[in-house]
Amino acid sequence: MNLPISLTLLRIFFIPIVVVLLITKGGNMDLWAVGVFLLAAVTDLLDGYLARIRGQITTLGILLDPIADKLLVMAAFTSLTELHLVPAWMVVIIVGREFAVSGLRSIASAEGYVLKPSELGKTKMVFQVVAITVIILEGRRFRGLHPLGEVLLWMVVVFAVASAVQYFWNFWKQLDERVKGRTTRRLSVVEADEKEPEEKDVAAH
Repeated sequence: MNLPISLTLLRIFFIPIVVVLLITKGGNMDLWAVGVFLLAAVTDLLDGYLARIRGQITTLGILLDPIADKLLVMAAFTSLTELHLVPAWMVVIIVGREFAVSGLRSIASAEGYVLKPSELGKTKMVFQVVAITVIILEGRRFRGLHPLGEVLLWMVVVFAVASAVQYFWNFWKQLDERVKGRTTRRLSVVEADEKEPEEKDVAAH
């Protein structure tokens, strides 16, 4: 197991800790939750960076990294919904998008494709990290951050929908190209089979 994958697994390990810290009231639990959450988010930056510079980009890493991201974000947003800090309908859209894209990745993998993270998806992840951090802080300490938290939530929803559309578009585009490629090869085979008798007839004459 290489270092980038180890960091991805570490991010998954942080998820239950973030949830416990979020739902536990009193003391500085919210600050601890922000700290652990941001630490988990940093591992998301490090594992991709290290994988590139060390030449350790693997299929397992490509598949596992977005799963870890989704689990972290879904756990955080679900906890914030339980604390009545985030509207449930927004979380349904965000979490629903994650399930849809995960399902698409599974289908793509079965078809022999690997859907790499898109720029829209990466932007969405940045907004998610910032939004969750701001919402946690404004929930118990800094009430003045509430308007900023709402704006960031809307940005998350917008980029979640946009990136989902992009993933589905890219998948169908690849699938369409494969179907066209198969059709072209079949036509080539048929044309070759049709030419063979003609060549034989010419040779016979």
